[in-house]
Amino acid sequence: MEAKRISHGRKWTVVAIGGLANAVLGIDLTALHLAIPGLTADIGPSAGQILWIADSYGFALAGFLVTMGVLGDRIGRKKLFVIGTVAFAATSLLTAYAWNAESLIAARTLLGVAGATIMPSTLSISRNVFTDPKERTAAVGIGTGAAALGVGLGPVIGGALLDHFWWGSVFLVNVPLMALACVAAMVVFPESRDPRPGAFDVVSVPLSIAGVLGFVYAIKEAAAGGVTQGRVAVGLVVGVLGAALFIRRQRRLADPLIDVALFRRKAFTGAVLANLFSMFALVAQSLLFAQYFQLVLGWSPLKAGLAGLPGGVCAMIGGGLAAPLITALGRARVVGLGMTVAATGFCLYTLSGASSNYPLLVVGMVPCALGMGMAMTVTSDTILAAVPKDRAGGASAISETATELGGALGMAVLGSILNAVYRGSVSVPADVPRGSRGAVEDSVGAALHAAASMPADVAGRVVDAARDAFVHGMHIALLTSGALTLLAGVTGTVLLRGVPKVLDDEDSAASRDAAGDREVPPAARTVG
Repeated sequence: MEAKRISHGRKWTVVAIGGLANAVLGIDLTALHLAIPGLTADIGPSAGQILWIADSYGFALAGFLVTMGVLGDRIGRKKLFVIGTVAFAATSLLTAYAWNAESLIAARTLLGVAGATIMPSTLSISRNVFTDPKERTAAVGIGTGAAALGVGLGPVIGGALLDHFWWGSVFLVNVPLMALACVAAMVVFPESRDPRPGAFDVVSVPLSIAGVLGFVYAIKEAAAGGVTQGRVAVGLVVGVLGAALFIRRQRRLADPLIDVALFRRKAFTGAVLANLFSMFALVAQSLLFAQYFQLVLGWSPLKAGLAGLPGGVCAMIGGGLAAPLITALGRARVVGLGMTVAATGFCLYTLSGASSNYPLLVVGMVPCALGMGMAMTVTSDTILAAVPKDRAGGASAISETATELGGALGMAVLGSILNAVYRGSVSVPADVPRGSRGAVEDSVGAALHAAASMPADVAGRVVDAARDAFVHGMHIALLTSGALTLLAGVTGTVLLRGVPKVLDDEDSAASRDAAGDREVPPAARTVG
């Protein structure tokens, strides 16, 4: 069932409601980063558990996006969005009142599952509401920008709350905002779904989850403890087996969860890969800077949040610039330009040091956010336009899966790089007590905590050594991000070459035919 034509004002109200939900997801992600020092002092997670607290949300989100996107195509995208906002509010309450590291990781995982119902719904609803290709691109840009603005606002809102309340308060802010989005969607959103969805293959769901999470777990464990661990091998086996069985099953189903033949199209594959590499590079910086502002520069949570706000604003501006730039330059060139500008920003970040010089950070922040905003709007719109409206949920899920998986991997791998460089470069003063040396060598947060109980002269040298080592690790992680961003730019530029500036429903139909979206012969309908 395709959404009926609606008024101009109502269409843009749909975008605003979806943008609010996307902004809340961004707020939740970055507010957590500011809360890490407080929750570390309160519930005492280890360095590895801190990474899991940060990563579990993104891993669960990535694992369930495909399922939820396809489910929305079947039961109705509006219905799934409403369910998602209610679930997100409820699990935010659970997260706020977690009593130890394990319960917090579990609550963040449930929050990720709830978020997976929202993200593909917002994009797919826009795909059905906007019939004009240029308006659709603008709507995607606004949605992308709203999410980026949420990432920027998260530290501000979180910082203001943390200056007066406990760390769990940063999750409670989700509840009224998601309640507002839920009520507004019930009134404004038109319902739309695939009129011929076919059968929902339950077996494919655990296979898709196993494929994603197996690889993620293996990479995370390898980055944290080395590739020789048995857990890494187990994760790789689960990931490879799950992915192989999932792909095999999709190719033989009459109604697959994902039409894997879409990946035969260079433009589609290029856009997906560009999103993955981009978020791999981008998301980790918020985790790095939250620690840098508070633990190295000694800023309050509110000041740290305000410091990152220009990045969110610039990303939103970049998303808005995408549509006119596509008209002027074409999709491939806009992606290449945006990623090059962003990579330059990552390199400029390394001008920062252990002492405060905020203008130098802004010099890197502005081009990084502006370039990412414009490039990722183009790639997301290209993915969304590659399929007919009836299957917009599945396409949205692929786009969001690449984005979230890249972001989660970025936190895991780049965070692990930061920790490894820190541990390899920190110079522990010789007169540090033996019982405190392990804490100083573990992380900058643990080092500062240990220094608080040392004599003043020793504590000062420990703090300086820990902060210098952290900045060194941060620079290596940021340069790695810059290299990945250039890789994303090259991938997108090459594979999107020749894609029309304007992608309409005729292009979607051609995409479907080229990808093999046709009647499956009876012999292929039975999965062996």
